[in-house]
Amino acid sequence: MSADAKEAFGVYVHWPFCLSKCPYCDFNSHVRHAPIDEFRFARAFEREIETTAARTPGREVTSIFLGGGTPSLMQPQTVGAILNAIARHWRLAGDVEVTLEANPTSVEATRFRGYRDAGVNRVSLGVQALEDASLKALGRLHTAREALDAVAIARSVFDRYSFDLIYARPDQTPQMWEDELKLAVAEAAEHLSLYQLTIEPETPFFGLHAAGKLKIPDEAVARALYDVTQDVCAKLGLPSYEISNHARPGAECKHNLVYWRGQEYAGIGPGAHGRLDIDGIRHAIATEKRPETWLMRVEAQGHGVTSDELLNSEERADEYLLMGLRLAEGIDPVRYRALSGRALDPRRIEILRDEGAITVDPDGRVRVTMQGFPVLDAVVADLAA
Repeated sequence: MSADAKEAFGVYVHWPFCLSKCPYCDFNSHVRHAPIDEFRFARAFEREIETTAARTPGREVTSIFLGGGTPSLMQPQTVGAILNAIARHWRLAGDVEVTLEANPTSVEATRFRGYRDAGVNRVSLGVQALEDASLKALGRLHTAREALDAVAIARSVFDRYSFDLIYARPDQTPQMWEDELKLAVAEAAEHLSLYQLTIEPETPFFGLHAAGKLKIPDEAVARALYDVTQDVCAKLGLPSYEISNHARPGAECKHNLVYWRGQEYAGIGPGAHGRLDIDGIRHAIATEKRPETWLMRVEAQGHGVTSDELLNSEERADEYLLMGLRLAEGIDPVRYRALSGRALDPRRIEILRDEGAITVDPDGRVRVTMQGFPVLDAVVADLAA
């Protein structure tokens, strides 16, 4: 059975609140100075889960991901109520992966045991840097020491944990990044998510960058930093299984593989996205982004859905290409043809192979090479044309 063939079904739950907004972040996250009515939000999550499950009966949930925002601001009983609702309305796989994103502060780390008791079995910590000046520049509220202490608590509570780092930060050299990465791999055990800093529109960093007050490494240095990332992680036993994600073989994040393999997932909560197969048709679903508006919509109608589009075969195939080529395992052209109704152009495959951007396995699987990953968008556009 190919890696694509195993049926997976994920549930993504979005907790939209943060203590402060990081200057690089363009996610749907909101700061509220009044206390959040967690009980009311938990009821709304339960309601939206019930409504979504009624549209997708009989599914077995293989992974759950509580993302945000900052889910570790939730009380463990709120997390428990959400997980219980998922278990009530769908079947849970025996080896279901339940990930919660957490900030690596001592306050939130004290809740880890409560989350474990509620059913969480994997945490993903937003460390972002292991160096204090960078953390301050990134608007993070923790120190490197605090982050490593939180990682140690995670290690003692959970069998599986991961953390994120951002690289290509202002003034970062390849040597500095190599040293930081070696420390990270030693601390991470099985999984790391390593993202290149990108300047996103409508973030504070965008304005600073446009005004010349924030300088990030140029293309050549960014490429060198990317190469260091691949090199160090591979040598230390955490090869990349996706363009920004590294794991020991077998320790990949099951939930993220659902997205990249083009499988089904429900999106629950403010600003969540889902991909659901209903009566044989793929639906692309999105919910209301503003938390309080989402809450009122769910209370009034059972869900916060604001858009529910049917994807045609070409759109499904394009998504499969776009997401699947991010993975080291690549894509199966047979599945692409089944989705789109047409085969990939053999001439384009040949040209990209000659350029060293892709390889083709004996069984036909198409994979992007290490040289191809930095120009992935161009490779995808070429194959999709």
